[in-house]
Amino acid sequence: MAKASMTASPSNPFRRDLLKGALASGVLLASSQSLASEHMHHHAGNPHEALIDTALDCLKKGQLCIDHCMELFKRGDTSVAECADSVQEMLAMCSALEKMAAYRSDRLKAVARVCADVCKVCEKACRKHEDKHAECKACADACADCIEACEKLIRA
Repeated sequence: MAKASMTASPSNPFRRDLLKGALASGVLLASSQSLASEHMHHHAGNPHEALIDTALDCLKKGQLCIDHCMELFKRGDTSVAECADSVQEMLAMCSALEKMAAYRSDRLKAVARVCADVCKVCEKACRKHEDKHAECKACADACADCIEACEKLIRA
């Protein structure tokens, strides 16, 4: 039985198939790199990144505020009940705001209007406790920042 020759002859079918495959791979690679660079060029960064960051900060501070309220409730202190209720609503709205901004939704301004209203209620409720509870102050400050960011988007 004869061994297949791997000479440099262009008529060698094995070599010809190997060269075709290498050429096709190179063309596909170059094509995919070109498409990837075009994709990156057209979609570089989200224009709502600052709004997303503000909403996420509000979510973080709100979660810490809720946790603090729960600890107070366990000790029988219900003085922050209104605060806890408003923070729960704020968390839902800021979560929606963050997602809609990340999606670049056409309805983002409408969501921002509602979110700003909900954050105003939350900020007011948390301000009542800011001197006594650092978590409430941090949440109120985050809400104020979120209100400002929402209003900036609405004006744009």
